Amino acid sequence: MERFFLVAMLGAACLGYAQPAQQASAVSSEPASLASGTSSVKRTDVPPLPKAKSTILGGSIRGVDRVRDQLVLDIYGAKPMKILYDERTEVFKDGKKVPLRTLGPSAHASVQTALDGANVFAMSIHILSAQPGGNFEGRVLSYNPDTGVLMLAASASQQPFRVLVSPQTSFKRLGQSAFRSIQSGTSDLVPGSLVSVKFDSDNRGRGVAQQVSVLAAPGATFIFSGTLSELDLHTGSLMVIDPRNNQSYSIKFDPTREPASRLRAGQHVRISADYDGSRYVATEISIE
Repeated sequence: MERFFLVAMLGAACLGYAQPAQQASAVSSEPASLASGTSSVKRTDVPPLPKAKSTILGGSIRGVDRVRDQLVLDIYGAKPMKILYDERTEVFKDGKKVPLRTLGPSAHASVQTALDGANVFAMSIHILSAQPGGNFEGRVLSYNPDTGVLMLAASASQQPFRVLVSPQTSFKRLGQSAFRSIQSGTSDLVPGSLVSVKFDSDNRGRGVAQQVSVLAAPGATFIFSGTLSELDLHTGSLMVIDPRNNQSYSIKFDPTREPASRLRAGQHVRISADYDGSRYVATEISIE
């Protein structure tokens, strides 16, 4: 059930000078490179773009430092990040390429980045006039009813995703009839709940939940019926494929209780399991 939702993304000036007319004779005696107003030092070629794997980050551009050629990106659900850019960086606004010099603070942007040594470099920057939105599916880490901040994680290895829950946010339960028959609300936003959030961005670049669909909540009971595709008696884990949606479910069970010794991959089983906030735990297994 882990997915994750998400979107696709300065300059160097050449300085020269003109000699006054009355000094023309003196200039003519200088080397040709100086007489033409160009530096005798050869310009270093622009290096190629970083070859590291690129990552697209979405958020708001809080500041652009044209002296250091860097910007600060407030990333949805993560900490602000300092990102470097230069003349290799392409800038787009609503899909149309624009000059690098027009880059400035923006509430809605996505930046295609890559590691350039120890630095994060912007390969392209896409600025959006309209407010972006998206979907995120993951497990509830925490919810603060005073601030409305909901923290989610798609997996243990990823940065938490931060979204705001407002009084206008709607709630509903999805899935099996017994589960969805119970009215949903912020009371379902407990650690461990599996949710799918549809969100938009406000004028400060913050994700605001429009709808929260609750897929599972700790303490809820679910019935799984399908083919036993994987079985591990040592760890007490099995995998069931539900033919109704072709979805696979990993379920823990007690290998010392019957009918564990009679379970075989390929059998059709019916399992009653409780969701404990991190996994489904079988309370009853029957072979059909």
